[in-house]
Amino acid sequence: MRPRFFSRLLLLGTALIGVGTAGSAYAARAVSTKAGSTPEIGVAPGEDSAALRVCADPNYLPFSNKAGEGFENKIAEIVAKAMGRKLVYYWLSERGPGGYPNFLADALDVGKCDVVMSLPAGDPEEGGTDPYYESAYVFISKKADTRAQAVTAMSSPALRAMKIGVQDDTTPVSAIQMLGLVDNAVSFDVADDPNVSPRILLDAVKSGQVDIVVTWQPAIGAFLKDYPDLTIREVPPEFYGPGLPQVTYAYKIAMGVRKKDTGLRDALNTVINGHKQELSDALASSGVRFYSGKGAIPYN
Repeated sequence: MRPRFFSRLLLLGTALIGVGTAGSAYAARAVSTKAGSTPEIGVAPGEDSAALRVCADPNYLPFSNKAGEGFENKIAEIVAKAMGRKLVYYWLSERGPGGYPNFLADALDVGKCDVVMSLPAGDPEEGGTDPYYESAYVFISKKADTRAQAVTAMSSPALRAMKIGVQDDTTPVSAIQMLGLVDNAVSFDVADDPNVSPRILLDAVKSGQVDIVVTWQPAIGAFLKDYPDLTIREVPPEFYGPGLPQVTYAYKIAMGVRKKDTGLRDALNTVINGHKQELSDALASSGVRFYSGKGAIPYN
């Protein structure tokens, strides 16, 4: 998963819940050690104005790697081609101390690159483009597990008798705390260990370590083809108490630039709005599914 990425989403999403956690759509990142050709390392700030300088993790599939196999690599290639620029990477791990916020601070904010391919839309600290896709957290369980198939929301009574796999610092963790399901939770932390892949969540369901997993769909979409016995379904938004705001599990994802770089932001928006189908096709080919988070379940 990408807990660091989701740490920022949790600031945007679960801060609305009134629970002071920090991580949501950033919490779904994975790792790959597969060898391959390495895109050019980033140039110094201002050295090549014809380049699209992208900050990315060199070893974090399904999002990005040096071999260009991640879906964010594909998005960057489409954008660079549409802008007529050379694609240049500045490589930095997202999974160091401080996670994704530090990744942004140590790379984007100081000018080692000019754009990141994923930023929660509405992020208050960076300059975001228009969103180019929307996805959500999903339930993952065995197709043959009729008990797990009865789970349709985080508030489903069936969850109280199950082991629930979750990623640290994400919206579902906040819901689990609010719903009194802490003893049912089995936590997986991919954010701090570059040798751990989001596959660990799918393996946990397959092996029976947990009955059900709740995770960000883009983090595991590329791997689902290897798990034909598993099924996924969207986690719907809900209200968890009288007077409490709605908790959402769907997030819009934008590209991120420095706030002052309005010209680049506008140029990226032109590409996003002019190549929507191409961008969507690239995401879908990498297993990303699109959800809109409609149909909130009221509090009973």
